[in-house]
Amino acid sequence: MPDMKVRELGEFGLIDRLAEMVSGGRGKPSAARERLIVGIGDDTAAWRGDSSIQLATVDSLVQDVHFSLETATWEEVGWKSLAVNVSDIAAMGGLPAYALVSLGLPGDTEVEDVIALYRGMVELAAEYHVEIVGGDTVSAPQVVINVTVFGTAGSEEGQILRRSAARSGDRVAVTGVLGAAAAGVEMLGKGLALEAAAAAALREACLRPRPRVAEGRVLVEHGVRAAIDISDGLIADLNHICQESGVGARVDVDRVPVAPAVRQSFGDRALELALAGGEDYELLFTAGAERIERVRAAASCPVTVIGEITTEASGVTTLVNTRGSPVRLPGTGWDHFRAARRQT
Repeated sequence: MPDMKVRELGEFGLIDRLAEMVSGGRGKPSAARERLIVGIGDDTAAWRGDSSIQLATVDSLVQDVHFSLETATWEEVGWKSLAVNVSDIAAMGGLPAYALVSLGLPGDTEVEDVIALYRGMVELAAEYHVEIVGGDTVSAPQVVINVTVFGTAGSEEGQILRRSAARSGDRVAVTGVLGAAAAGVEMLGKGLALEAAAAAALREACLRPRPRVAEGRVLVEHGVRAAIDISDGLIADLNHICQESGVGARVDVDRVPVAPAVRQSFGDRALELALAGGEDYELLFTAGAERIERVRAAASCPVTVIGEITTEASGVTTLVNTRGSPVRLPGTGWDHFRAARRQT
């Protein structure tokens, strides 16, 4: 593809090209490759350790691209930068354990601000039993935060959640409620004056997300095999599952659990924010109806069935209402290179 720009190829097209290059460029078989279970293309990498499956994930947040210090505190940025990685571990059904943090900082950054950033990370780390064990600090023209989190899962491949395990006939379900994070981004970015309780709920959702680690463990314990965390948007992330599993999906939009504060504050746009907004960090998963009922009984948060996996249009999600009529959205989710900047 000569002279193609990254924004033309898109985030996921670029990932596919790089994954193909990594796979094609491998030399002789190595011990590390023999232990590898999941490489590029899922929420985390996974490989066999001596006594359990090891998980690893990395994410980056860039000032004025992923967050703005005009609308978020340093503590909130710290919390979120670690939370998004812990959520990836949760999406595999694992337990987070260790974190490495690399910071790019302008030289005139206040020391107290960096301490506040770490205060947010340390607060989340304490709650989710994560140890921050090292990293790096470099000079940069704007704040860049790179976090790597390592975790563990069970001892067998069947004890991790994967995007590629959905099967035709599965129900599609989601934890919690959706749309609040995207609504919070819009509220902060546009300086919207909303009712106090709703504004507080939306700010909390977008700046202090709570990874569903316990719920991920419940999914594994009850035999669920396919899951992803909702970072790019419900429809975009369900499409990821469909593409990796070679299936399609149908979602009844009237069953999607939209956050009350979003319905209250955004009216007719609430459903769009819930379906395509992203950054909810809830778990989206597929399983048989009886298995989902057992998950619902064991989970400490709401679990809602919103659709089903089909054999139609592999890799594509179809939206319908309760009458079965097609529903269309102006957008389907987040792509880092094709979308406008998203700041919180």
